[in-house]
Amino acid sequence: MTRWAARARVIACALALVWQPAQAQTQTQPDSPRTFAFLDSLAPGAAVVSRGRFQILHYPDEARLAQSFLAAAWRGDDFAGLPVLRDTVRIALAPDEETFRDWVGDGAPEWGAAFAFPRERLIVMRGRDESANRDPLRTLRHEIAHLALAEAMGPVPRWFDEGYASYVAGEWDRGQVIETSVGLVWRGVPTLAGLDSGFYAGAATADRTYALAHRAVAELVSLDPERPLVLLFRHWKETGTFGRALRAAHGLTEADFEQRFKSSVRAQYGLLAVGADLSLIAVVLVVLLGPLWWRKRRELQARLDRMRAAEAAQEARERASALAALLGEAAAAPGSRGPVESGGPQVGAD
Repeated sequence: MTRWAARARVIACALALVWQPAQAQTQTQPDSPRTFAFLDSLAPGAAVVSRGRFQILHYPDEARLAQSFLAAAWRGDDFAGLPVLRDTVRIALAPDEETFRDWVGDGAPEWGAAFAFPRERLIVMRGRDESANRDPLRTLRHEIAHLALAEAMGPVPRWFDEGYASYVAGEWDRGQVIETSVGLVWRGVPTLAGLDSGFYAGAATADRTYALAHRAVAELVSLDPERPLVLLFRHWKETGTFGRALRAAHGLTEADFEQRFKSSVRAQYGLLAVGADLSLIAVVLVVLLGPLWWRKRRELQARLDRMRAAEAAQEARERASALAALLGEAAAAPGSRGPVESGGPQVGAD
């Protein structure tokens, strides 16, 4: 089975949930799992739990996680500036990495933990693997926000879509990526339009782009913190463009806001990023110049050893010369007696 065929089957199964009569949904116990016949062709043991607008497809090993997801989704389906979701949201929990990849298709980046398909009103997430690596409830809220934004506003720029989902999911730790960003120092803060391409430029660039998109939406919220994004969404819906909505809601052109966003990022993270990058540069210099410095140090040490050895030899020679000179002076001193010849006593003449 191809990946697209597997994904099509999952979507078809999920869509079948919507076609059930509304009365049948209201009669279902909100927290009680139930097995549907059409899931048997997908895999034995697959089940669905539902509550209100949310329905979660899962396998036995993800049953408890599915219940947690269902409760969290039911409690938190309101998002800043948007109306409450109206359409049914289907969430499929993949039991393993291979199934997850089959369901999301070939075009999904490798680092993605979950994916939302607004047209199908479907979210595909990892099951147990996801809960082990990060906060799965926050990931779920992020993906539901994509569906809520698509339902209320239709297509929006990618930077706003991802930044809004990250903001309402409370992913404040994304700022740590900006603090240690090499690109922020060397290339500066990208434009809003430039952010869109960053989501497809590899894992490291994508992480930084998500963080900057989050920061851009947070900057939009700061324009009217008492009614976050309410006016912007209202005018956006009326005018059809972000630039016109921004001018109508807050009296700013898109260029004005972009400059404000860049200045805010540089003011908040610039010095931290410079400090982090200077540390990185220091490490690079140590790696590159360390061997040369070590070789020069050894050469200098060897030269000092030779100089010390020469000085020691010179001092030894000088001590020997001085000792010889002292012995010679003692032998030539006045009043010294020579050797006495042996023989009988000598009698002097009168």
